[in-house]
Amino acid sequence: MKLTQKLSKSKNTLFSIEILPPLKGKSIQSIYDGIDPLMEFKPAFVDVTYHREEYIYKKREGGYLEKVSIRKRPGTVGICAAIMNKYDVEAVPHIICGGFTKEETENALIDLQFLGIDNVLALRGDSIKTEPAFVPEPNGHHFGLDLVKQISGMNAGQYLDEEMKDAAPTNFCIGVAGYPEKHFEAPNMISDLKYLKAKVDAGAEYVVTQMFYDNQKYFEFVNLCRANGITVPIIPGLKILSSKKQITTLPKVFHIDIPQPFYEELEKCKTDAQVKEVGIKWCIEQSKDLIKANVPCLHFYTMGASEATKKVASQVF
Repeated sequence: MKLTQKLSKSKNTLFSIEILPPLKGKSIQSIYDGIDPLMEFKPAFVDVTYHREEYIYKKREGGYLEKVSIRKRPGTVGICAAIMNKYDVEAVPHIICGGFTKEETENALIDLQFLGIDNVLALRGDSIKTEPAFVPEPNGHHFGLDLVKQISGMNAGQYLDEEMKDAAPTNFCIGVAGYPEKHFEAPNMISDLKYLKAKVDAGAEYVVTQMFYDNQKYFEFVNLCRANGITVPIIPGLKILSSKKQITTLPKVFHIDIPQPFYEELEKCKTDAQVKEVGIKWCIEQSKDLIKANVPCLHFYTMGASEATKKVASQVF
């Protein structure tokens, strides 16, 4: 079922989660271990992220350099199929530009259609650590907008091979990302919203936001979206801050602010356990406030760690 149908049918705020595929060589059981404790809250969908391969260059005999893959999380398509089969819940794979040609993207979408997967989240994706800026694959997409256009084209029966006759159209519900605190590459919020509006005009049917810790930023973002003609559902994304390290890494990596009252409580913490408890309490209050505002869904970036999310969900759902 399309997520937009689920959202429109529900009178209450829904619950959803996002997970990471296991690293290469690891079992899918780690995925199940992270989902099992949260199934009592009946997630409307489970997002499965995709991470590009990363490389280093190793010097070999003779002085030549060999490109070696060092980090890979494969299996998103297979994991989505396994989740849907085991839990009877909608799985949403992330489709990214980085590392894929247009043909590889088309083939992946065909596989997803055959598996009965109705929803995708279309993202440009991040640059790999060895690149100063995002570099598209040769004959790949440079921008998330172009990826949305390709998926929308397939929904209209348009494939890369223009000579194909009577091609069966796909029927994907396309989601995209939104940034309540602005995408870090955008010069300002208005330009960021212009690109988001272009994705919606191209066929995106819902938005999932980047994590945030100040609900007012989300509410202001939604108001700006509506003022700029973006009328699709906007799902708030939440992540429970759970370690001392994250106090500095999350703002740096995701370009987000930690509100001063939250930071003052975190500063008092001496251990990761204390930070997690403060993070859980903050997320509970965030969630209650968002539910009171009748948001369509609360989307938790669990990344496989379900304990803290369960504590929040048990208080708000």
